[in-house]
Amino acid sequence: MDSTQTRITADTALYGEVLDWIHAEAELLDELREREWLETMVSRDVSYAVPLRQTVERARGRGFSEDTFHLLETYGSLSSRVARNETQYAWAEDPPSRIRHFVTNVRVRATEDPDVVQVKSNLLLHRTRQDQSVPQLLSGERVDLLRREDGRLMLLSRDVLLDLTVIRTHNLAIFF
Repeated sequence: MDSTQTRITADTALYGEVLDWIHAEAELLDELREREWLETMVSRDVSYAVPLRQTVERARGRGFSEDTFHLLETYGSLSSRVARNETQYAWAEDPPSRIRHFVTNVRVRATEDPDVVQVKSNLLLHRTRQDQSVPQLLSGERVDLLRREDGRLMLLSRDVLLDLTVIRTHNLAIFF
């Protein structure tokens, strides 16, 4: 949605439903219940992207690449990642990271499609691995589209706009 267009704030009931959805998603991901997250909260039509951020002058915009990504996923590739984590060959995440999603500043906007809602939120992801004493912190903004499918909200698209230009983490085998 173009920021110059009129924004229509979702009603209170929808806002509450979206907030419940966000909390349930964070719980599933924090508890490493990735298969349940994928099958109950993610649309088969999903687009899931983490574009590369560059430092640019203010006049050039926010500095996110439109054609270079840390992650550019579909349902199939997300499913492959989840399946790999369920095997004994997921060395990058075995033992798994300890992750905590802190999702704040949730803004819900109606779209032209009555079954789709735009959700912007701020994310702080706190991650520790093995015996690390210094956590890895990843922060940014998530821009989601949630679509009602069979009566429940499903993640249709997610763009994760990280605040970092250089990600100092061993891997990105995590879900934002």
